[in-house]
Amino acid sequence: MTVTTDTNARIADIRAAATDAAATARAATTANTDQTPAGSVAPELPFDVVPLSGTIGAELRGLDLRTLDDTQIAAIRAAWLHYKVVFFPGQDLTPSEHLAFARRFGAPTEGHPVIPGLADQPEVFEIDYSVARQLAATYGRIGGVSRGLHWHTDVTFVARPPLGSILRAVVVPPAGGDTLFSNQEAALADLSPALRGFLGTLTAVHDGEDQFRAILDLVGEGHWEGKSFTKLESVEHPVVRTHPETGRRSLFVNPGFTTRIKELEIAESDALLAFLYQHSVRPEFTVRYHWQPGTIAFWDNRATQHAVVGDFGDAHRVIQRVTLRGDEPR
Repeated sequence: MTVTTDTNARIADIRAAATDAAATARAATTANTDQTPAGSVAPELPFDVVPLSGTIGAELRGLDLRTLDDTQIAAIRAAWLHYKVVFFPGQDLTPSEHLAFARRFGAPTEGHPVIPGLADQPEVFEIDYSVARQLAATYGRIGGVSRGLHWHTDVTFVARPPLGSILRAVVVPPAGGDTLFSNQEAALADLSPALRGFLGTLTAVHDGEDQFRAILDLVGEGHWEGKSFTKLESVEHPVVRTHPETGRRSLFVNPGFTTRIKELEIAESDALLAFLYQHSVRPEFTVRYHWQPGTIAFWDNRATQHAVVGDFGDAHRVIQRVTLRGDEPR
């Protein structure tokens, strides 16, 4: 995203206003909890851990996800909270085993609020990019994109977005098709104290209309947390949320579903969001992962964004995902 000269001027005005706002906006909390994960100590873990960057991501090796005991599950959760996204190569799980592993960390949601899951495993959401291209050819661009996905945090357009997602690589292209992940705690910590304080006073509107309204019209009815709906309603979340397990604070806006900042004028909101979208996925906050068939990934949806790199041409790419029930961001 390119930030224009006019946008830069608006951001300068917002930064100036933030200096006054920050004096009364959770100064003590900001000082104590806006710490970069790179500055924290990695937990001692009973398996091989290979960090993939200095800020986010690690491979956890030497585990069989079908035969884990409670101690191993607790250690995986500690690694996941620290690294934000963890990868388990060479697992080759069935959909049932995939779902069973996910249940060790929380309650699975429906596969997706709008798009149905597998017929025999409705909690398992499959994305076959070849099928997506066929649907696009038949119905037009009924989703956001037909190849690759821009930066987003999953399903923030509901009141209780997911805790996290566990993804299985089923078919991997011979080249391309990597996934990028960005650490939103590190992105927040890199901002000035004044801007962090100002952001902590703001509320963002999230909406799934642009991405999923046409699909909802086709399927007729969506489902989330056991409730049915026929239209997508916007929701509000704090621009900065506090992690319910670690107490750390992170940015919680994303270009996939955030539409505006409630307390600001439209021009101010657009300018600030443009800056945050660009800032939050700077290379130093990210990791890029190259898949192998059978790899499992588990990311913390409360503290990350991710994006699929759409550089795999017309090659076949299939993933399956189980999503875990989350909480109301605060």
